[in-house]
Amino acid sequence: MDNGQVETRTENGTGIITFYHPQSNSLPGTLLRQIAAAINAAGNDGSVKVIVLQSGGEKAFCAGASFDELISIKNTQEGKIFFSGFAEVINAIRKSGKFVIARVHGRAVGGGVGIAAAADYTLAHMSASVKLSELAIGIGPFVVGPAVERKIGVSAFTMLSVNATEWQTASWAKEKGLYSQVFETMEELDKSLAALAGRLSQSSPEAMSALKKVLWKGTEDWDTLLQERAEISGNLILSGFARNAIARFKAGSR
Repeated sequence: MDNGQVETRTENGTGIITFYHPQSNSLPGTLLRQIAAAINAAGNDGSVKVIVLQSGGEKAFCAGASFDELISIKNTQEGKIFFSGFAEVINAIRKSGKFVIARVHGRAVGGGVGIAAAADYTLAHMSASVKLSELAIGIGPFVVGPAVERKIGVSAFTMLSVNATEWQTASWAKEKGLYSQVFETMEELDKSLAALAGRLSQSSPEAMSALKKVLWKGTEDWDTLLQERAEISGNLILSGFARNAIARFKAGSR
């Protein structure tokens, strides 16, 4: 549990993937790869018609990259390997022949925003404010950027990227297209999630797969693009600025 965990269960044709980390659902490299593997496995499971991706706990949906792992990176190669974990999750969602629905129950930071953006349909609670904090720690939202920009456009992505210390509300995220729906209570969120997943589990798998290909048209180069972006972040995380900024963040809060 200290290193986090990923659990998968199947209910009535819905593959439910839940990730958890005790540090606000932050994401170390091992957890990122477990999430990607779980998405790939659900995508290849004939009994699964639709995938739900969610996190555990009652507070943050995802605090982004693990600061403990970021400060342990010693060279560019290690940095690229770590950040490529986010690329693996995004590409697993992108290449799955099944729709991925994200359930965002609380705040999302950095990579958490990337996961919410990569999902085909995202349902959120009104507490699910968002922030791309990467620039504030000396890097940038390079790996998750294509997914976020694809969903909300260049202008809103620029706003989140540049204004890296300010939270944007769930209502803002819905207005910009990051969230498909926002709910005032968890009960409403879960009821709508179950209803949508139920309807999709009864829909034509072939039609959904074909529609997903249409919706993701233009992203065919992301296997290469996101690895290139991971290398950029892997270089920047080694800077003195980034090291000092992360130390300050760890001493306070995100």
